Amino acid sequence: MATLYLENFPDELYAKLQQLAAAQNRSIDVQVLTLLESALKSETKPPQVEAPNKSVQEILAEINRRRESLPQDLGLPDSTILLREDRDR
Repeated sequence: MATLYLENFPDELYAKLQQLAAAQNRSIDVQVLTLLESALKSETKPPQVEAPNKSVQEILAEINRRRESLPQDLGLPDSTILLREDRDR
């Protein structure tokens, strides 16, 4: 685990940190880690997926096209052949 040293830490901020840690029955180290974790979690947001500028009709048509495609069209082997080979073993 890494070690973090801080220089020129303001006295007022350290006093507030001590009060907060004491109020929550934590050590200063644990309190600092807790505060850092919560701050970093709120900063990290999941990536936004940009929706393409397609109409609902275009999206539905694309879904239907994908649904109707055969495995052979995608270069995949026919599953019935694979199942038959497996059962014949």
